Amino acid sequence: MSACDQVVVVGAGLIGLAVGRRLAGDGHQVTVLEKEGEVAQHQSGHNSGVVHAGIYYTPGSLKAVLCRRGVGLLREFCAEHEVPYREVGKVVVARDSEELGRLRDLESRAHRNGVPGVRWLRPEELHEVEPHVRGAAALLSPTTAIVDYVAVARAMAVDIEAAGGRVLLGERVTGVIRERGDVVVRTESRDHQVRRHRAQRLVLCAGLQSDVLARAAGDEPGPAIVPFRGEYFRLVPERSHLVRGLVYPVPDPAYPFLGVHFTPRVDGSVDIGPNAVLATAREGYRRRDIDLRELAATLRWPGARRLFRAHWRAGVREMRGSLSKRAFVETARSYLPELQVDDVVRAPAGVRAQAVDADGSLVDDFRISELGAVVAVRNAPSPAATSSLAIAEHVAQVVRRR
Repeated sequence: MSACDQVVVVGAGLIGLAVGRRLAGDGHQVTVLEKEGEVAQHQSGHNSGVVHAGIYYTPGSLKAVLCRRGVGLLREFCAEHEVPYREVGKVVVARDSEELGRLRDLESRAHRNGVPGVRWLRPEELHEVEPHVRGAAALLSPTTAIVDYVAVARAMAVDIEAAGGRVLLGERVTGVIRERGDVVVRTESRDHQVRRHRAQRLVLCAGLQSDVLARAAGDEPGPAIVPFRGEYFRLVPERSHLVRGLVYPVPDPAYPFLGVHFTPRVDGSVDIGPNAVLATAREGYRRRDIDLRELAATLRWPGARRLFRAHWRAGVREMRGSLSKRAFVETARSYLPELQVDDVVRAPAGVRAQAVDADGSLVDDFRISELGAVVAVRNAPSPAATSSLAIAEHVAQVVRRR
């Protein structure tokens, strides 16, 4: 049994590390527990690397407020820690007149959220910004950036330890117990050593496992995580010049995800994607990764069944793009007409932890719950990486209230 920490944080992804860093910097005795052997091994290390500016989110929502706050904090953090941060800009492209109205709505939302520099582009102006991209109009967000989030996570871990905290890797949480006013977290290490970590406060930032651990801590029923695998293709190096910055579609309000887009990386490569197909394991980054127990649990959740019934047509379309490179490229070519099947190769996939309520609705905003000594981040999809340092401020306020 370790001595009693003021705070134990479960999860060494970006949010868990940001929370640990903030609390350690505020003088709390902090331990961050992570089941993997390195930080940022799941969503934080398998995302698109985009620093979102805040265009899409409902004004006044946690997503909108914390994204805008998070951008500034992340930019400062990267400058201080010499992590590459590149404002490559983004165009959101309307392909036809049907999408123009939705693009105008996005423009209004961006202005209400305080996104700087956003402006409307006519087709000829879009051509000046992105010579190979075609559309009826576009919205330019010049401050949207790209970053190496794994490097960000590693720098956060260093900060935690410099402030006197601990980041313990290879410690899988196997139980949460309330004991004499404290919370005891039981873990098993990779060498099968069982340990107990006592804390005054427990913060759960477990991403793909967030609902499982929240239930273990008594926070029920809450939403369940439905994992969606996002598959990417990558432009071959000699065709990476086809895009200069980020190229995004206008979101379809009938469909819960953004759709296929072009994403330059800090290493100079350009990814295309992701699609969104049901993952057959919560950490199933490959098609052959199947966990029958986890898949059965997903399908038993009434919210998942209602979600699939509502969006089965979109699911079939996404699956078709997943199985056929030609179909994937066909979708991407509607923005980049020069794109050919031979221009792309498969790239590593990610898995998105999407919280779904029992009525089948996707939890759109960040959801952070509190049950006694336990704070649980129950839903933190994109732009959680962008917002991580601001989410940490928010969670720290909740911890301080007690």
